[in-house]
Amino acid sequence: MTEFDTAFAERCSNDRAGPVALTLRQTLLPVEGGDAVIFPPTYAFPPSHNGPRYNIDTLADGTRVTTVDSVGSQANRMEPVFEEEPYAALVPQVTITYGNDRSISILQAGHRLGDALIRSTALAEEANAAFTTFLDTGDAAAIARLAPTSLVFGVWDSRDTQAKLPRIVQSVIRAWDVDDLTRSAQYNPPVDYAALEVFSDTEKQKQEGNTKSPLAQRGFVHVPATGEHGGIVVHGEIRRTVTVNLVALRRLGGNDGPALRRYVLGLALVAATAPLDGFLRQGCLLTPDPDALASWSAVGRDGTRETLALDAGAALAFAQDAAAAFGVSESRTVPFDKALAKADATKK
Repeated sequence: MTEFDTAFAERCSNDRAGPVALTLRQTLLPVEGGDAVIFPPTYAFPPSHNGPRYNIDTLADGTRVTTVDSVGSQANRMEPVFEEEPYAALVPQVTITYGNDRSISILQAGHRLGDALIRSTALAEEANAAFTTFLDTGDAAAIARLAPTSLVFGVWDSRDTQAKLPRIVQSVIRAWDVDDLTRSAQYNPPVDYAALEVFSDTEKQKQEGNTKSPLAQRGFVHVPATGEHGGIVVHGEIRRTVTVNLVALRRLGGNDGPALRRYVLGLALVAATAPLDGFLRQGCLLTPDPDALASWSAVGRDGTRETLALDAGAALAFAQDAAAAFGVSESRTVPFDKALAKADATKK
């Protein structure tokens, strides 16, 4: 087993002959037990697919695999950990104020430094300059000074410079060998509104049972709901896989490249190892399987794998040292600028 230490981290950060990736395989269980029904996300499919449905793929051998939490969704769950102690000190806390004393962190902005919200503040020019520098020179230090998690979870400045940086940390949860279920329900109003002369018996009979009728949508008549999504039963594993892409990490350049790469590696490892809230959605609360310990591996350029002793404590300690060496920018608060937003909204 390989110990995660400073020398190994240096191989990951700055040695082109070092590992190409660090990977985690983690088995999860529903809190109700391994045979419990869980609810994956539904996605909006075309009308020909009868509307929203689970993302279930069938492999050549007939195995059905379901997306339980997508790469993007996992990133959105992992990134806000940097708002919490002790992780908050690792990155500049950039806050945007708007409305009546409301605020939002850049860590909550879906497109990160490339988000329209950033272009609607005084940070717009600084963000544009940081992206432009990266495009021209490959130096990502300016992005790291402003919004380092954009390097960890990826960013695409698709509405402006077109600068695009791949995710260094990628996580996804899938369930293997599944059957999907349906469920039905019946809504019964607490009183007979027709008898109370809110509407006539004729109107009641006409609209009852029709989920699209005005009275049904307002909850005044009986409405059945049949054949709805009823979750899935998992016969195989619910598996979370995490990849830390060291090739993408080592492509981050600049005069301060080695320190930058150590810093971003530290953030990536914190994101990958920090405990996550397993409440993904209603009907889907997952925890690690205590009988199937998570396993980190370092994958070599030739495909060889070595088991890696890596945990949240070691990742945090390394990240704190790397952040101190690189230098974390000061936190700041900037107001939303409606004029900038309006100007940006009219750009082609």
